[in-house]
Amino acid sequence: MTELTLSYQPREVSPPGATLSELLEERSIAQAELARRMGRPLNAVNEMVLGNKEITEDTALELERVLGTPAHFWLAREARYREFRARQRDAGRAESRIDWLDKLPLRQLQKIGKLPLGRMTSSFKASLIEPALRFFGVASPEGWDEQYGRLQAAFRRANPSRQTDNAAITAWLRLGEIAALEADLPDYDPDRLQASIPAMRALTVQPPDVIGRELIKLCSQAGVVLLFVAPFPGTHVSGVARWLGDRPLIQLSLLGKWNDVFWFSFFHEVAHILKHPKRAVFLDDASSGAATKSKEEKEADQFAADVLISPADRRRLGQIELTAAAVHAFASQIEAHPGIVVGCLQHLGLVHYASPLTRLKDRYAIAAT
Repeated sequence: MTELTLSYQPREVSPPGATLSELLEERSIAQAELARRMGRPLNAVNEMVLGNKEITEDTALELERVLGTPAHFWLAREARYREFRARQRDAGRAESRIDWLDKLPLRQLQKIGKLPLGRMTSSFKASLIEPALRFFGVASPEGWDEQYGRLQAAFRRANPSRQTDNAAITAWLRLGEIAALEADLPDYDPDRLQASIPAMRALTVQPPDVIGRELIKLCSQAGVVLLFVAPFPGTHVSGVARWLGDRPLIQLSLLGKWNDVFWFSFFHEVAHILKHPKRAVFLDDASSGAATKSKEEKEADQFAADVLISPADRRRLGQIELTAAAVHAFASQIEAHPGIVVGCLQHLGLVHYASPLTRLKDRYAIAAT
C-alpha cells in the first residue's frame, strides 16, 4: 500500500517583510536608513516590508551585511512564504476541480488506501483533490487530461461498448504504473519470455497460490512486470498489455475468474508483448465474445489458444466423449487442467456453457499484487 504522507501546512504564513519590520523596530532603524545603507530606493524597501517585493539572493546578502542576519534565513523565510501563497492560489481553484474529481472511482481508491477515508461532504471532497493529483502523478486536472487523454487515444479495446468508464480505467492502469515503476527487474528479454512459455503452461495444474507466485517469477526473469490488480466497476477490463518506456507490463484483473479464462487472458497478453507495437495499450475483455476484433486481437487470441491446446490436439478434441472421465483423460494426456479443455469445448460450440462439465473448471482467487 502506498502511504499518502502530506507535510503539515500552516493556516497562515507571514511575509519575511514582517520579520524585517520587527527587526528594524528592535534596532530603532527607520526604513529610510535601511534604504540608504542598502543603496536602494525607499519605496523598494517599503514594498519588501509589506511582502509585495520578493527578497532575492542579492537582497538577502545585503541584509546580512547591514543587519547581521544570515542570508539563508531570509531566503528560507521568502521561500516558505512564496510556497504558502502558491498553495493559497491553488486552493482557490478547488471548486473548478470538483467536476474532475467526480469522474474518478473515489470509493474504490479509498478502499485500497490510495485516498484518505472520510464521509463525502463538500469540504472533505475538496480535500481529496490534492491526494488524487498525487496518485496520478499530475499537477492539475489539465495535466491529467493531457497525459491520460493521450493514453486513452492509444487504447486498443477488445470491447469498446463495455469499456466505457475511461476515468476508472485510467485509475486501474495507474495502479499498474506505480507498481511497475517500483519494480527492480533485468532488461526485457523476448527470447527468455518465449522460452518460458512451456513452464508457464505447466502451471495450469497447480493451485492458485503457486500459479500467481511462479508466473510473476517467470515474467520477472524475462524483464516483464506481471501484476494482479482487482478491477474497478465500469472498467470491464480483464487484462492489459502495455509498455512503460522499455519495460513491458502485463496487468490482469483476474480475481475470482474461471481458470480457462485466466489462462487464455494471460497468454493473450503475453502475445501482445511479444508481437505487437510498444506504443499501443491493449485493453482486453475476455468475455467480449462476438465483438469486432482487430488483427492484433485475433493474433493474440490464436496465440493463446495454440499455447493452451495445440492445433493438432484441438482436432483430436472433437472426437472425445463428452463426459467428465473423457475430459480428465484428455487433459492428462496434454498435461493441462481439465477446466481448460472444457473451456475449449465450449468455445468450439461442442459443449453448452450450462453443461455439468462446467463443474470441472476452477475459480481462481489470486492475491492482488
